[in-house]
Formats: sequence, structure tokens, C-alpha cells
Amino acid sequence: MQRLLILTGALILAAGLAWPWLKRLPFGRLPGDIHVVRDGFSFHFPIVTCLVISIIVTLILWIFRIFRR
Repeated sequence: MQRLLILTGALILAAGLAWPWLKRLPFGRLPGDIHVVRDGFSFHFPIVTCLVISIIVTLILWIFRIFRR
């Protein structure tokens, strides 16, 4: 559990340091993301972005699981 927490912290730190480059990625603005703008109201739901990130994380965890055996 300690290694997992350290790894998670290191990944968050790396993402924070790389933020100027990461914010240029199209995540959050993919086709299929819902964005509604009305007078005095704005709603954004990045459903496709969530699906893509979920698939990527699942594949990474699956790969780690294969190499752990």
C-alpha cells in the first residue's frame, strides 16, 4: 500500500510539473463532450473524455497485472 501511495503522489507531482504541456492536449474538448451555453448558464460534461481516460487507465492497469505474474 505504501508503494501505491508513493507512486500515486509521484504521478500527481509529475502531472503538476508537466501541466503547461498537458493542458494543450485535447482532453475535455473531444467530439462527443457535452457543452451547453445559455444566458447566465454554462454546463460542460466531458463524457467522451471520461471514457477515453477510463480505457487508458484500464489498459495500463491490465498491462501491470500481466507483468506482475
